[in-house]
Amino acid sequence: MTDIGLAPAIADVAAITFPLACPPHSTAENIAAHIRQHLSAERFIGYLTDALHQVLVARSRADGEILGYALLVHQAPTIDDVHKAVVAMPGGAEAIANDAVTEISKMYVLPDHHAAHNELRPAHALMDAAIAAAAERGSTLIWLGVHSGNERAKRYYAKMGFRQIGTKSFNMNGAIEHDFVLGQHLHP
Repeated sequence: MTDIGLAPAIADVAAITFPLACPPHSTAENIAAHIRQHLSAERFIGYLTDALHQVLVARSRADGEILGYALLVHQAPTIDDVHKAVVAMPGGAEAIANDAVTEISKMYVLPDHHAAHNELRPAHALMDAAIAAAAERGSTLIWLGVHSGNERAKRYYAKMGFRQIGTKSFNMNGAIEHDFVLGQHLHP
């Protein structure tokens, strides 16, 4: 379990990284509102203390700076479009019935640590940790949403074994965005 004392540092990383993944037409006001509503230190304390959520961090070393984070939600999808997409996957209905589904709700890494020459590869470490954490919880399917226009993220997720299984809408402070829903099976 991640220490709740890290919530402010995780929120700082979220405030830096979330705007970088937003579509170019996103307004500064909508981005700031989303960060206040969903990515504050108080919200991360809530995520860190809720049994359905799990926060993972990538660090430069064991006690070093936080380079990125992933927020997992260990429950069946509550969004109708996502629920339908997961059910349509082979084994999806069974995974939902057995509460064996995990969402990667957020996964962000500081921009200076994305480069291919970065030997730490925090994004890969976070993804590997997220998949392992989901499997440890008994999940057989994992899914995430990515903005339909975020080509870099879509390429990364495809490399990590995700494929598009559906679409969903995302409300960012009144602005409706469109995400692709990506999923993959987890193997024991």
